[in-house]
Amino acid sequence: MPKSKRLMELMMTVNRKRRFKVQELADEFGVSKRTILRDLQELNDLGVPLYSEVGPHGGYQVIRERVLPPIAFTEEEAVAMFFAVHALRHYSSLPFEAESASALSKFYLHMPGDVRDRIDSMKNRVDFITPTRRRDAPCLAILLDAAVHRKVLTVKYESKGEEAGSRRIQPVCIYASNGFWYCTAYCFLRQGLRVFRCDRIREAAYDASGTEPLDLDDVSLSRRASTEPREPIRLRAELSRAGVQRCESELWLAPLLDVREDGSGVIDNDVSRGDIPFYTEFFIGLGNEAELEEPAELKDSIRRRLSEMLARYK
Repeated sequence: MPKSKRLMELMMTVNRKRRFKVQELADEFGVSKRTILRDLQELNDLGVPLYSEVGPHGGYQVIRERVLPPIAFTEEEAVAMFFAVHALRHYSSLPFEAESASALSKFYLHMPGDVRDRIDSMKNRVDFITPTRRRDAPCLAILLDAAVHRKVLTVKYESKGEEAGSRRIQPVCIYASNGFWYCTAYCFLRQGLRVFRCDRIREAAYDASGTEPLDLDDVSLSRRASTEPREPIRLRAELSRAGVQRCESELWLAPLLDVREDGSGVIDNDVSRGDIPFYTEFFIGLGNEAELEEPAELKDSIRRRLSEMLARYK
């Protein structure tokens, strides 16, 4: 086997194994231990981070921040990957902000000159616009880590209209919508799933109180679909085609939306009575694109809110 091919396969092998002994690799590749040791040194020089452990149970190990093996992209795939990462620049905060910028720089600089020229000519012709938000979300990385590894966090959260307070949460997932980042999490204070605006989480740290994490693997990436409404109340509203399109942009609303063949739709589902203030603002935003049929409590709340708004312009 040519040396270049052996090095490539060796790089993929050590990344897959993570922990190995020299003799194992020598047997697998049919070469001497001395040859494998030289190859491992070359991989280390290329940036594959290896370290060795001595003793009868020792061997080599790839540290966590390992270098992935090269991947061959077609020109179209390379352009698509570039713009997928390039579009993230509109977010003021990312859970992997420095890494995405570094990856994009490496990706761009190692492309052939003609592909870079093509990308440069496309930058002013295509974009994926996201609303710009002024507040950053400094805790995205730890929220994502807690969601992936099922950990409990102690956070300082600024509820709407209230001062920041401390609470324990177990994140399930994070997602971006209309320029904001949201975190679906189990709140140990409210004893239920809640959705938190990530820019309102000003501090977050791993909980040290000994709170046992819950098994939340069956919770979906949604705002309210995974929880039963508290004090359920029926919500029914007719939506125009434009109203459906506006509702489809809301991730949490998808389970409640029924779309007809002509593009119009209806929301007909039980919601929590305590969420009436939220739905009040939401349906006011829809304007004439929605006709609310029930509940009466929500209609009354909308009328009161509109009266308050009218009073400001007298």
